[in-house]
Amino acid sequence: LLWLWQFRFFNLGLSIWVFVAAFLLDDLRYYVYHRIAHRVRWVWAEHVNHHSSQHYNLSTALRQSWTGLFTFTFILQAPLVLAGFHPAVIAFVFGFNLVWQFWIHTETIGKMWGWFEFIFNTPSHHRVHHATNPRYLDANYAGTLIIWDRMFGTFVEELEEDRPRYGIVKNIGTFNPLKVAFHEWIGMFKDALAPGLTPGERFNYLIQPPGWSHDGSRDTSETLKAAYVRRNPSQAGKPGLPPARAEPAE
Repeated sequence: LLWLWQFRFFNLGLSIWVFVAAFLLDDLRYYVYHRIAHRVRWVWAEHVNHHSSQHYNLSTALRQSWTGLFTFTFILQAPLVLAGFHPAVIAFVFGFNLVWQFWIHTETIGKMWGWFEFIFNTPSHHRVHHATNPRYLDANYAGTLIIWDRMFGTFVEELEEDRPRYGIVKNIGTFNPLKVAFHEWIGMFKDALAPGLTPGERFNYLIQPPGWSHDGSRDTSETLKAAYVRRNPSQAGKPGLPPARAEPAE
């Protein structure tokens, strides 16, 4: 980002309003990155180790990727630099975002004040994000402000009757740090390099959501949600779940 600074269109300076604007824009940038990380397997491969813990506590916040540079998602911050936000400003507001996300990795704190829950990402909202319950999959991507999820239709409330279950859909069952860090990369390339696939199918194994397969033999979050609704039709159309599918007329 420092290298990119020389190509900026403006220099917005270091006023308090510049920091506020940088915080809001970088928090939106984080939402976009985080949503991509759950919907594109290439990026999920580096993000999955953060979700692979079946426990949810402050140590979970420290399970971070070793391979983030390979996903090139740092380029999402490039527009901020070109627009005139100094890289040091971006680093500061992103650091604040990370500190905020650290303390919300806890089951100790229940739901907070209503206004606070409406605006900010909280332990309750982030428990939903880490859960594998079908209704909670692909939800609550926010960094600091949960308003992005509310605006873009990805917000799901934590329900007392559907307590979060943590981990990933197919837990890896190991504490080996190398397997935790690289298992999804290995699995992705095995899929993409399997014999008998078309070039398009190989490419799709890299860019489609986790669980996608060329023959439809695996489960994505969409198929898991649909299966849950078939088993629990009273839940159809509720937050995080699809509407019931109409049965074809005979």
